[in-house]
Amino acid sequence: MKSQEIEGTELVVNQINVVSANRTSKDIGTFKTAINSAESVAFPNRVLLYDIYDQILIDGHLCGVTQKRISNTLNKELHFVDNGGHRIKELDSTINSNEFREVIRAILESIFWGVSGLEFIPGEKLKFKVIPRKHIKPESRTIATNQYDSIGTINYEYLSHVWVIGESNNLGLLLMAAPYIIYKNNCYGDWAQYIEIFGQPVRVIYYDAHDKKTKMELREVLDESGSSLALMIPKQAEFKLFDGKESNADGELYSKFIKSCNQDVSVLILGNTETTSSSSKSGLAQAQEHNKQQVEIIKSDLHFVEAMLNSNRFKAILKSYGLPVDQGRFKFCLDIDLESLRERIDIDTKVNNMVPIDPDYFYRTYGIPKPKNFDALMRERNELIREVEDELISQELSLMERVLKFYRNAIESIKPINKRSKDMTEINHIKVQENSEKLLKSMGSPNETKLNMIANDKSGLKIFTEWLSGSRVLNIFK
Repeated sequence: MKSQEIEGTELVVNQINVVSANRTSKDIGTFKTAINSAESVAFPNRVLLYDIYDQILIDGHLCGVTQKRISNTLNKELHFVDNGGHRIKELDSTINSNEFREVIRAILESIFWGVSGLEFIPGEKLKFKVIPRKHIKPESRTIATNQYDSIGTINYEYLSHVWVIGESNNLGLLLMAAPYIIYKNNCYGDWAQYIEIFGQPVRVIYYDAHDKKTKMELREVLDESGSSLALMIPKQAEFKLFDGKESNADGELYSKFIKSCNQDVSVLILGNTETTSSSSKSGLAQAQEHNKQQVEIIKSDLHFVEAMLNSNRFKAILKSYGLPVDQGRFKFCLDIDLESLRERIDIDTKVNNMVPIDPDYFYRTYGIPKPKNFDALMRERNELIREVEDELISQELSLMERVLKFYRNAIESIKPINKRSKDMTEINHIKVQENSEKLLKSMGSPNETKLNMIANDKSGLKIFTEWLSGSRVLNIFK
């Protein structure tokens, strides 16, 4: 089948019959029916399930955590770079447009809904319309005119301007969040009823069952005295009110249940609870660990969005708008974690001293752009290093020659005139020490500390020899 051309054809969104969401009360029974309909092998349909999704997204906590996860990616800086990693500024205006931002939002929403559909409108600038999810049938790769149709009449695989994100077996994260929100909403209803009944004083009036006139007068009094709970009980009847305050005196049971549901939803969407609410038992270490878990989820979302933006389908759509996306890719600028980089640079420095590391690794790890004239700069740097090393070796040779000459003269001077005279040897050694101190003051070298040890120790010659044994210029003294 040949692909349908954009020009001269009616937009897909104009061919479907859109129906408003069903926002009637939902319970677990409704939810199970919706799952069975969506997972049906013969006639899969997601309409009931997506109606539930529309309903639960009204919940403040679920809406908050989903928007937080989406914003974590939307607020990252995005660029289009060439194969060498250099930014192509010609696409900045498109990337920074509101339309492109909404494209990224649709990609991220497919994580929660399981599918997202966009129909791009031909023109000079990027523009699109959202395809209602109830009409997308990912199992048959079609778009249905009516939402309850099992198979659509429009095959979107052959429409070059239509982009559907999602797979047939993916019902989204909202599938797991729905039971918690349904239970929580029902709990709110029970809690509201509890407050209505026991939040105000209960008025109880007893009357004689045979006195109908008094009963009518008492009813009139109760109706005119307010809307709080009122009971009229015949004196002949026995009445007891069990309010359950022993186990739920202040409604804390409802509060704990709702809090538990919110925590599970936070873990499902964000991977943690500490970044949305605090706990009296949590500390800094726990908060840092929860933040690391959220960072991992953000990284996963960034990779997913990059993969979708760099897909052949989306690039072909951008090319239809005349955008140069052939030689390059979309890439997020990741935030730099300074604390982890401090630890990383110590490890990298030690490893680099043992084995060679590709310079590109450092540019990628530390987010530094690689200069275009990298090879020329490295040659200049290596030449400078060699010049400095040669100068240092030359200075070291000059120093060693002077020290060696001094000790050769010193050794000759301490030979005892009379081999049996130990006193003369001691006197000559003292002279060597005095001469050494004079030499050190005149030299003023960087090795002054080591030479001081030599001059002030009776075994100075031995220390000097050991020092030379680890030197690079030992061969000149042999």
